[in-house]
Amino acid sequence: MTEEDERLFDDGMPDDFLPAEGGSGTLYEHFRVNVDKGQEPVRIDKFLYERMQHSSRNRIQKAADAGFIHVNGAAVKSSYKVRPEDVITLMLDRPKHDNTIEAEDIPLDIVYEDDVLMVINKPAGLVVHPGAGNFHGTLINAVAWHLKDMPAFDPNDPEVGLVHRIDKDTSGLLVVAKTPDAKTDLGRQFFNKTTHRSYNALVWGNFTEEEGRIEGNIARDPRDRLRMAVFPPGSETGKPAVTHYRVIERFGYTTLIECVLETGRTHQIRAHMKHIGHPLFGDERYGGTEILRGQRSSTYKAFIRNCLAICNRQALHARTLGFVHPVTGRQMDFTSGLPDDLAALIEKWRGFVGGKWNVDD
Repeated sequence: MTEEDERLFDDGMPDDFLPAEGGSGTLYEHFRVNVDKGQEPVRIDKFLYERMQHSSRNRIQKAADAGFIHVNGAAVKSSYKVRPEDVITLMLDRPKHDNTIEAEDIPLDIVYEDDVLMVINKPAGLVVHPGAGNFHGTLINAVAWHLKDMPAFDPNDPEVGLVHRIDKDTSGLLVVAKTPDAKTDLGRQFFNKTTHRSYNALVWGNFTEEEGRIEGNIARDPRDRLRMAVFPPGSETGKPAVTHYRVIERFGYTTLIECVLETGRTHQIRAHMKHIGHPLFGDERYGGTEILRGQRSSTYKAFIRNCLAICNRQALHARTLGFVHPVTGRQMDFTSGLPDDLAALIEKWRGFVGGKWNVDD
């Protein structure tokens, strides 16, 4: 999976594993795994953390404390050591949401399409996949409609569909696999880091250098479950993440940069830029809607308000995407121009630098 690509709660489960208020006492199965015969003894919280990609170890421990982690039909604590052929289930006190993907007639900007894959230019504001709070109106619902006459494509089959993801309020390029073989091949390319993807971002502040590298583990922020935080490289908290960046254009109080991901973690660019003191402009989750650089005059404040109105989201765009075609073996490279809102925002800052801006524009 990839940064901007993974969702915080991909499994469609509740945002936490705490008991529901006024629960009936009935438990419903949300997750099941059969342990291999050759499994070495390991704590169950560690075992599940490695298999439930979008759940933190702390979240799993809370589930065990609440009696929701069962082994062979009985609740266990998080210290339980997994044994070969155990049957582990997550049993919650609310039914699992029916997350069957339905075809919906939603316009798609298809950049490329053939028999095994399609490349889509996603607009900001469109969720890529149904999940907690967004079970309809997503990009994958639109893909299901577009491919409704293709009998071999089942949008509910995890072996086809999205190969990677970007955030709801990030715009740009995505690749969708129509066949299991195509998804396996493309997934391998992402895993082996042989794909190429770059992002354009407008961030707060000016850089002293022209390019740089950010390294730091990424994990869910313990103070805000909807935000990711950066931890020291090599620490036991989070997953390793590396972002490379290059300055494209300077506007004094903000900078347009290109980001290339060496890894792909949830909110990677957003969290890494926040970590080094350069939050994405307009990124409310990470403090980017505050005036972090510049004057304190009423005129400048009005200018920033106008900028935020022009582009009312994080200023992040997945601009390029490159991979090897899973059937032909041909290198495929795509580029997406900046969307209107981000292009207008950058023009506004160019005008500011040139002394031509008007707060009423």
